[in-house]
Parts: sequence; C-alpha cells; structure tokens
Amino acid sequence: MAVPISQMWTVATYVVGQRLRRRTRYPLVLMLEPLFRCNLACAGCGKIQYPAHILKKDMPLQTALAAVDECGAPMVSIPGGEPLLYPFIRELVTELIKRRKYIYLCTNAILLKEKLEAGWFKPSKYLTFSVHMDGQAEHHDFAVCREGTYEKAAEGIRLAVQLGFRVTTNTTLFEGADPNSVRAFFDEMMELGVEGMMVSPGYAYEKAPDQQSFLKRRKTNQLFEMILSNRNDGKRRWKFNQSPLFLEFLMGKREYECTPWGNPCFNIFGWQKPCYLLQEGYYDTFDELLNHTDWDNYGHSSGNPKCANCMVHCGYEPTAVNHTFSTFGGMLATIKAMVFNSYANPRARRRLIRETAKPHGPLAHLVQLGFAGDVKARGAA
Repeated sequence: MAVPISQMWTVATYVVGQRLRRRTRYPLVLMLEPLFRCNLACAGCGKIQYPAHILKKDMPLQTALAAVDECGAPMVSIPGGEPLLYPFIRELVTELIKRRKYIYLCTNAILLKEKLEAGWFKPSKYLTFSVHMDGQAEHHDFAVCREGTYEKAAEGIRLAVQLGFRVTTNTTLFEGADPNSVRAFFDEMMELGVEGMMVSPGYAYEKAPDQQSFLKRRKTNQLFEMILSNRNDGKRRWKFNQSPLFLEFLMGKREYECTPWGNPCFNIFGWQKPCYLLQEGYYDTFDELLNHTDWDNYGHSSGNPKCANCMVHCGYEPTAVNHTFSTFGGMLATIKAMVFNSYANPRARRRLIRETAKPHGPLAHLVQLGFAGDVKARGAA
C-alpha cells in the first residue's frame, strides 16, 4: 500500500475523531473542480460536454478555498477538466499546503513537463500528481482520443519522479479491457517509478458520448479478479494508492454499500448533489448537502437505476476506509490484505489464459458494436 505513514495517520485520526463524535456522515476527500475545461475530449467523459460559455468559466480562488475550509476533509482531489489549465492552480496548491491538506492534482499530464520545467510547483509530502493513464500506449491513446498522449504523460511522470514529487496514476477501465494488457501496464507504471496506482471501473455518465463501454457489476468483478489475482510470480510488485479492501470489493470478495457523502464535489455551480458522479442539482452550502439530501435514494441497495452498476472509487473507497479505521475487524482485514495480496486463484488464472486467445486491442469490442468508426474519427480529429 503506497500511502505515506503521515497521510495514513492523518486519515486514521480524522476518522476516529469523527466516530468518537458519533458522526456517521462525514467527508473524507473533497472533489474540488475549479473548471470543466480540458485539452482532451475523451469518449467516456461526462465533464466536458457543457456549452462553450460554461467551459470558459474558472472558479474564483477565494471561492475554492472557502469550500475547502467549509468541508473540512483532510484530503482534496483537484479534478476537472484539466486543473493545469486553471489560472490559479499554483496559488490554490500553495494555500492548501499551508492548510496541511493532502492534495491529489488529477491531470492528463499533457502540460506537466512544461509546468515543472517552469518551476510552477515544489515537492511536498502534501502534493501528489495523480496522472490519468488508461492502459498501455495504444489503449490509453484510444481512450483519450489522441495519439501520442501516453508518451507525453510518461515524460511528465519521469520528470516529476526525478524532481522528487509524489506521483500516482489513476486508471479507469471499461468494457472490453484486456486483463493481460492491464497487468502489463501496471508493470510499466511501476517501472516509471510512481508511488502507487489507483484503479476503478468507469461510471456511465449520461453525457458521455460512449455509452456502450461501461462495465456492469458482474463483469467488473470478473475483470478485476483476473487482473488482481495471482500476483505471486516474483515480478508483480504492484503498489496501489488506495484501500486494499476496496480492491477486494472490486474483485467480488467484499460487499459494501456506497458512501456518497464521503467524496463530496464542489464545482463552479456549487455543492453537487448527491455525489461526484450524479448531477441532480446543487446546494449553496456543504451543510445543506450533508443534511438535506435524501441519502436513502442512492447506492446499490436503494434500487436507483443510476446506482445499479456503479462501483467507482469515489463512492466505495470511503466505505472501505471507514471500515479500516473504525473497527478492529476492519483494521485486521486491511493488514491481512496488505500482507497476503497475491490472491492465488486457479479459476482466475485459467480465465486469464483464455483471454489471450480473444481479439483485443482498443477497437476489438467496439467493432462488434458498430461504434468504432465514430470513436476512431474522434481520435483523429
């Protein structure tokens, strides 16, 4: 588990403190979106489909900082859009470090090398560049609809690691993902020297152009079981920057309910309800979001069709983290998962071998769906 001890201690004491105050709903990570604008147009993205006048908007710096203070979460994730396009990103990072917030600056890394060479940031234990990488070069470039993006991002990662920055990767997997390729990709990221990796199935954003490629729950379990099992061949030294219990949840080894308030989202419209993934209006204050949302209407067991297949980390990782730090059993399970993480599974190994005989590559399943031409055209644009 590639999380510094100081960060683990901060999160643990925060969770224990909330439990001692008998709070059952509290934020763990603030998802702070200061803009929706991006320099990519990924087919699975639901964040860049707004009209031009919305994409041009930037959140005022003081508004962003006020949201951080109001929420009080120990960690702040800065997605977007592309946050390196945010005109106040240096000031925002500086102020968050002063507040001792652990920052995950989520970037596609197209601009990372340029900004690092210009001296925009200084290494800090509080700052992590979370680089969006969706697989090996061919798969990643296809997913983001632009050739050469993988190598551009890899250059940024190499430089950031060389300069002493904390760097993680963030990978979203979709229908048709080749588990053998994903395993090879994990090896590549470890060779680049990243601190750890994050992985999650994609969420079927209503505005996303590609609605055919999102995983259903059973297929999610099967895919992650093949990917994450049988890491005992002597070279699989993968490090993940997320809860090992969440990874077991993806593999189908655990049942969790969503904690949608665990990763609240604040963007240019306000506090997004109910969560980072669903857009059903906005509140003016975090207190209204926490106390006025009918949380029983969301999560897998609620029967809400929008939540039926969601297994995304922003909803379920807070549940796993809370399980770890709020009960002795959860802590014991986490330690066990960290120590015995090879997950020997003959069935998964056989399925993984069978996968090698199937046609793969970024267009393999989309050809059958009649969708490949459209996405390939987007990639060439």
